[in-house]
Amino acid sequence: MTDYGDVRPRGSDDSGAPAPPIPGHSAPPEILRAVDDISAEHEAELVALRRRLHAEPELSFAETVTTEEVAERLIVEGLTLERLPSGTGLSCDIGDQGELVALRAELDALAMPDSKDVPYRSRRRGIAHACGHDVHVAIVVGAGIVLNRLHRDGQLPGRVRLIFEPGEEQVPGGAVEVVELGLLRDVSAIFAVHCDPKLEVGVAGTRIGAITSASDKVEIELTGPGGHTARPHLTVDLVALAARLIEQLPVELEQRMGGPENCRMVFGAVHAGAAANVIPARAELAGSLRTPDVAAWNEALPALTEALAVILGDTGAAWDVNYVRGVPPVVNDEWAARTAARCVRNLLGEEALVETEHSWGGDSFGWMTGEVPGAFLRLGTHNPERGDMLDLHHSRFDVDERVILIGVRLLVRAVLGALADLPR
Repeated sequence: MTDYGDVRPRGSDDSGAPAPPIPGHSAPPEILRAVDDISAEHEAELVALRRRLHAEPELSFAETVTTEEVAERLIVEGLTLERLPSGTGLSCDIGDQGELVALRAELDALAMPDSKDVPYRSRRRGIAHACGHDVHVAIVVGAGIVLNRLHRDGQLPGRVRLIFEPGEEQVPGGAVEVVELGLLRDVSAIFAVHCDPKLEVGVAGTRIGAITSASDKVEIELTGPGGHTARPHLTVDLVALAARLIEQLPVELEQRMGGPENCRMVFGAVHAGAAANVIPARAELAGSLRTPDVAAWNEALPALTEALAVILGDTGAAWDVNYVRGVPPVVNDEWAARTAARCVRNLLGEEALVETEHSWGGDSFGWMTGEVPGAFLRLGTHNPERGDMLDLHHSRFDVDERVILIGVRLLVRAVLGALADLPR
């Protein structure tokens, strides 16, 4: 496991005496007590907010009700909002001087059914919060409430920007708009959380370096003269070539992009022909190309083109590629990841921190960590007493809602630790 620094569990040293604050990573005890008290005061409200969002999920860039729910709650706090020009999503600043740290949450849900039997089950057919974005929103709203209270009491040593991103589930995601608007231009660090149903509630994970992967869409069209299946030697057998691509293209790409640990090409759709005795004149393949390496991601299209030329060059088939760049990998900055890890240890204890495995999945937070130092935290959401450990995007996905209070306290501590210890 990565060494995140010599940090004792919260509350004691080797002798059993109270542990001193960890420089740069712990606020004074009275501020931490205030954080815990304020967050506990709002826990029921935040759970109710999460359930309202869960029952009224909205697809990417259509998160009108969700945006208004967030806006109304922050306005009650006396905060000024900036709505994104695309129509959904917003940002909100807390504090008026000092370094600026940002927190991000995503607003959108997935196009899939919600098959849970709970009172807050989705009321919108074919749309569900099965990735935990409703939880992330409640956590960042809660963190904003706590941080704003600290600011009003003169206990916030800097500024905080809350970013509620629309369209994360779409490629390339609403984070592109956030970056283009300059919302990260003066930000010194950014943090985000994501539900992890593979971890029990009360456990959190992070890692230094790539924690997710770049994810691009690849569509390949093959064309040829067509022909009779009785005489494949007189034409170009596109079905056979499609099979060759499925088998050989991932291997060719791995050789050009640093090996199987650095590249994953998987096809999800293949379409060719309509009759058993006709060799088609057209075949289409679609899949995803993923890598955790930013440099490899930047060279992915040339590598793909070279690999296709090697496989198809002398076959007689014509080919064309539609390459849609998706999202970059989320790369956790070393300092930011250590800051987040120390917050986990101080809040939940040494045993609560785990090193998260790199995921081949993508997240638009990568656009943000490409602009400023940042860290992604995986929050355990599984309650073993409630049955099976269901993965993200499962139709019955749900969380142990105790994670909301944990997430609020972790993000507030991350902000306070970052503001106290930003690299100069």
